[in-house]
Amino acid sequence: MKRILVCEDEDAIRDFVVINLKRSGYDVIDVCNAAQAMDAYVHYGGMIDVALLDIMMPGMDGTELCRWLRQKSDTMGIIMLSAKSQEIDKVRSLTQGADDYVTKPFSPSELVARVDAVYRRVSLSTSRSEDQGMTLVSGPFSINTKSRIFTKNGVQIEITQVEYQLLEYFMENSGSALDRKSILTHIWGEDYFGDDKIVDVNIRRLRMKIEEDPSTPKYISTIWGFGYKWCVDELVASGELTTHRE
Repeated sequence: MKRILVCEDEDAIRDFVVINLKRSGYDVIDVCNAAQAMDAYVHYGGMIDVALLDIMMPGMDGTELCRWLRQKSDTMGIIMLSAKSQEIDKVRSLTQGADDYVTKPFSPSELVARVDAVYRRVSLSTSRSEDQGMTLVSGPFSINTKSRIFTKNGVQIEITQVEYQLLEYFMENSGSALDRKSILTHIWGEDYFGDDKIVDVNIRRLRMKIEEDPSTPKYISTIWGFGYKWCVDELVASGELTTHRE
């Protein structure tokens, strides 16, 4: 069952979203504020695949709700609904753990395509967790493809679904310069409608978790005008990075 939580305080927009998602085969839980959304999450035991959250709501806003949901689940897909004027709020939502955002006004086809893309990532992550898995190792870092546990020097670091996919992609392509388009397509899918700045925001968030000095990153380097490169194995080979695990 494809279950989605829709939290939108404007009745007309919420009804429009709910109708189109139901037509596309989703089991929709619709609420009008953050308090109801949190109650719904608890009521369904966290068994929600995707959450669609409006940024601007009375009381707790969508960004804070996003942060609350992400603390509860690192696998749930989270999409924000925002107005064009809320660029800062979009970035803030991504740093709080959102996977994507849709700008109002939007067409039914765009909305469903974005939800479908996030749902596919959630489903892929779930199916992978059911296999035997393997452990990818790169310098002081390791990530298990079944448990999705990521560690640095033996210490676990909490990561979101998107961060897991980024790390897996980087570690499988260590030393290769990956352009933004390739990263965007691999993580968000070929039919992604949004701004490719979502790549930069998620890289910035990941650096905050793994770099000693995020302002001067050494593990994920920027290839200016192109994309990013995972440099850990190169640093180990050159002797610049000493590996130790507990």
